[in-house]
Amino acid sequence: MKILVYIEQRENSIKKSSLEALSYANLLASSNNGEVVAVIIGGDLNNQLNELSKYGANKIIVCQDPKFEKYSSSAYSKILIDIIKKENANIIFLSATSLGKDLAPRLAAKLDAGLCSDCTSIVIENNDMIITRPVYAGKALIDVKLKSEIKIYTLRPNVFPLKEVTINAQKEEYKPELTDLDFISFVKEITLSKGKKDVAEADIIVTGGRGMKGPEHFHLIEELADLLGAAVGASRSVVDAGWRPHSEQVGQTGKTVSPTLYIACGVSGAIQHIAGMSSSKHIIAINKDKDAPIFQYADYGIVGDVFEVLPELIKELKVFLGK
Repeated sequence: MKILVYIEQRENSIKKSSLEALSYANLLASSNNGEVVAVIIGGDLNNQLNELSKYGANKIIVCQDPKFEKYSSSAYSKILIDIIKKENANIIFLSATSLGKDLAPRLAAKLDAGLCSDCTSIVIENNDMIITRPVYAGKALIDVKLKSEIKIYTLRPNVFPLKEVTINAQKEEYKPELTDLDFISFVKEITLSKGKKDVAEADIIVTGGRGMKGPEHFHLIEELADLLGAAVGASRSVVDAGWRPHSEQVGQTGKTVSPTLYIACGVSGAIQHIAGMSSSKHIIAINKDKDAPIFQYADYGIVGDVFEVLPELIKELKVFLGK
């Protein structure tokens, strides 16, 4: 077994979800006499390599050049395909981020490989990898076994454990032979909300739904999120109404999240939204409609008006936290 893990980075910082994939690859490989190869592509990566050795990479392949600073699906996929063939890797891990979901099918098509996306569990039984992933908008889970020679998996962020190990990783530079035609597509610019956490990687998320009644009331969501060190999320109806940016949307057409704590405020619980957050470890719902579907998925529910509950919750948290 040789597992190759693509390590996603942005602005010279490795994504936590990629380290989770790397850590779990090490767990699988170490118990099955396997090897883990980490591949990282970017502009200036020298300060990031030590972090990869801490999470289980036996070998780190570095592909760095100023022209790789911005993501190019055509160039990145060509580089990865060449390295996969050179390393003779038969299992490929990527994080199920927007970038990972863009790269994985490209690799699968070029390598004639099987692809299993958004994996939430991986176990090995009788030398076969059994994958669990959600289907039917999160209403059910299915176990999948790929039969192709090369197998590609995208792993849902915040699901797989992150564990440090001590390995003296071998480092190798890779210089790809690319032409201008390999850069026919690239990301021109990524605009981030400064100081805000990404819902896809946050450990705590506070989400507002249509029940917030307008963008002027989202200061309650933001204040609660700030107290908890959480990210702010939004339902599809909120984003469609223009109250919040699409980058905060949680759901089937937004971002799939798996935080430790998910607080849904004024969210009814449409199946599109549930599909994006049902794997959260603990769910708290606040809604004045006792029959709202969200309560079927919540671990704890508060039946009440969000405009009465949130101020009281914020006040009590400030007392508890001494703020």
